[in-house]
Amino acid sequence: MKRLLLGLLTIAFAYPALAEEVTPEALDAISGDIVVLGEIHDNPLHHLNQARAIRSLKPRAVVFEQLTPGQAAKITPALLNDEKALGMTLGWEQAGWPDFAIYYPIFAALGDAKIYGAAQPRDVVRAAMSKPLPEVFGADAAAYGLDQPYPEALQKQLEEEAQVDHCNALPPAMLPGMVAAQRFRDAAFARVAVQALKETGGPVAVITGSGHARTDLAVPALIRKADPAAKVVALGQVEAEPGDDPGALPYDLWIVTPPTPREDPCAAFK
Repeated sequence: MKRLLLGLLTIAFAYPALAEEVTPEALDAISGDIVVLGEIHDNPLHHLNQARAIRSLKPRAVVFEQLTPGQAAKITPALLNDEKALGMTLGWEQAGWPDFAIYYPIFAALGDAKIYGAAQPRDVVRAAMSKPLPEVFGADAAAYGLDQPYPEALQKQLEEEAQVDHCNALPPAMLPGMVAAQRFRDAAFARVAVQALKETGGPVAVITGSGHARTDLAVPALIRKADPAAKVVALGQVEAEPGDDPGALPYDLWIVTPPTPREDPCAAFK
């Protein structure tokens, strides 16, 4: 099977007992206090599925990996009805995300949900690459497990995965920092989701990459650690060629779609 375009780890973790592959139709009945909706960023089908889930869930809050708090604060009901104006107001193109047109169905499905931006400032993410994570994250770092290092074997595995995900082009000295930055961002997204649940009562939807939607190490796991009473459901969306079987994946639910056409991301390094 071709490598799934997520940087999925090859470590064997215990997945939830009810973990299963589903079809998009299952999204019409999705529920939970916090529902993490994973995506591959440039796959239009994934965003249509996220929009479908939001229409069913009718969340009181939606947390976006792609938005800063400042960007989220600019969104008005009128802007939600104007795709072009919304994209321009958010500075979407300048931020480097895929075409806003493939994301707009999510925004069109939001209704009156409160919008939260979870993106972290670049200088803070850079600080997380070299400074102790509790220092960067703040007082509640322990609630999200950031006060403890990863076990040595897991740290090594994650560094190897980071190298592969970056086309084997990173200097080895950068790898610990890359792992730390990913861990920091997972915890930051989880903290915003927990905040949204407390402030709105839920349900809350989280729009993020499928790597952040993993139930073993990423956002759902950290939400469950910080708020054990919350019912968390994690949907991962992955790509596979027709006929390939991705096997069990670290999500509560997952959808497998065909790969979207794209250039080889590693071509520049060949």
